[in-house]
Amino acid sequence: MIPTQGKKQEDLLILLEEAQNKLGYLPEELMAELAKSLDMSISDVYGVATFYSFLSTKPQGRNVIRICKCLPCLLKNAQAIIESVERETGIKPGETAPDGKFSFELTNCIGACDEAPAMMLNNEVHVNLTPGKISQILKACK
Repeated sequence: MIPTQGKKQEDLLILLEEAQNKLGYLPEELMAELAKSLDMSISDVYGVATFYSFLSTKPQGRNVIRICKCLPCLLKNAQAIIESVERETGIKPGETAPDGKFSFELTNCIGACDEAPAMMLNNEVHVNLTPGKISQILKACK
């Protein structure tokens, strides 16, 4: 459990991020404990946890791929990048590979609009993507 002594409801997002960094995702039990310790409803905690695309309420793969689906990326052929990730990993957006190596998500802006199309692999941003670059990036993953 993430220590919550002296924490307030305003700290919820920080506590959720800390928990995810420690556990890899946000289990229901943890969200219930946070709600109780912060004197909040479980639905309020769950609402915050599911609102932010970088938080997950289900276990994630060792490598989390997030493809930007905002307009600049879409205009620069993000669909080809999405299809390349699907081919390379064998999974579609919203899925985790059976071996746990990859999770694949579509997300809103990751702040690289000027170098679209873009994706994040774990916490690293990759820009000006092509199908060839996707193959190289993913093959380097452990």
